[in-house]
Amino acid sequence: MKVLITGGAGFVGANFVHYLLRERPGTRVVVLDALTYAGNRSNLPIAKSSALRFVQGNICDATLVEALLREEHIDTIVHFAAESYVDAAVQRPDAFLETNVIGTHCLLRCARKIWLLEQSIDRHHFHHVSTDIVFGDKEEILPPTTANYAPNTPYGASKVASDVLVRTYHQTYGLKTTTSNCSNAYGPLQYPDRLIPRMIVRCLLGKDLPVYGDGSNTRDWIHINDLCYALDLMLTRSTPGEAYPVGGDSERRNIDVVRHICSAINDAFMRNPSLKQLFPHCLAALGRDTSSSIHLASRPDLSIHPPLDCSKTKLTLGYHPSVSFAEGLNDTIQWYVSNHWWWAWTVQDAHVIGDDTTPITAGESQSSGHASIG
Repeated sequence: MKVLITGGAGFVGANFVHYLLRERPGTRVVVLDALTYAGNRSNLPIAKSSALRFVQGNICDATLVEALLREEHIDTIVHFAAESYVDAAVQRPDAFLETNVIGTHCLLRCARKIWLLEQSIDRHHFHHVSTDIVFGDKEEILPPTTANYAPNTPYGASKVASDVLVRTYHQTYGLKTTTSNCSNAYGPLQYPDRLIPRMIVRCLLGKDLPVYGDGSNTRDWIHINDLCYALDLMLTRSTPGEAYPVGGDSERRNIDVVRHICSAINDAFMRNPSLKQLFPHCLAALGRDTSSSIHLASRPDLSIHPPLDCSKTKLTLGYHPSVSFAEGLNDTIQWYVSNHWWWAWTVQDAHVIGDDTTPITAGESQSSGHASIG
């Protein structure tokens, strides 16, 4: 298998690269990433694997995409590249339409041209990684089909459009495509503008911990290892033209997730007093309970979405999540504590720390090293 992974320097994409190199030896992996704010070359073992090639570029660049498909004899595309921060979509929807819709269409058009019109490659696969946000905020559990699409944000709308484009290229042109609609992934290498890593980082820096709404909104969480396993199953067992929901069977209220993070960090400082030197502003370093920094923010939670009915994926692909939420969250917290160099530079981002700036002692710039996720 020769795989082109778009957005492979980001959170999910980079973890999937590691998964393929570890679990699928002999696989050629080519990563195409524009290295926007959440993309990071150090997420990838570029210097450690001859099976991996990294190319910095835009998925809207058809000339580049076609050249990679030809040069590398690519037979599989796993499409992660997307603008995905809900708040940003409200402020600048044009960028989301450009990347998520136009970019996806460019990839589909290039794949059809090379695989179907030029080379007649029968064994090909275009997998589109999408999200459960396309189904909106209905409270009931509904079958995740296109009939139940109900996006409430420009981000959701852009993902609906890309989902439909992928399906259309299968129906109209016979391109072998699949789509995964995934719930909230978490784990190592996630940029700290999302709930779990953001709260971990803010907690370690001694910042307040704002929870949107009243904190009762629930999300289903899936550990990145389980998501990578599910995506692997889709490359090997799926049926062309189908969409597969993927969840972690770990639905939790937002407020409870944040409380769990605080409790785990309190425990970590009690077990390892040396953490006080690394994170002197953390309340736990001062002998205080970090959960005292939790407060309810007035703005609504724009990322509400219903739990997914994943029975189709479980029955047809044999997928079942294996990482419990408690285990996965504790391991994730430990990774951020141990890899403070990886996220230290992100404190300049307003999405991470807000408007005030507290100096940190855990490094001032992004390391050029490789972040281990083993």
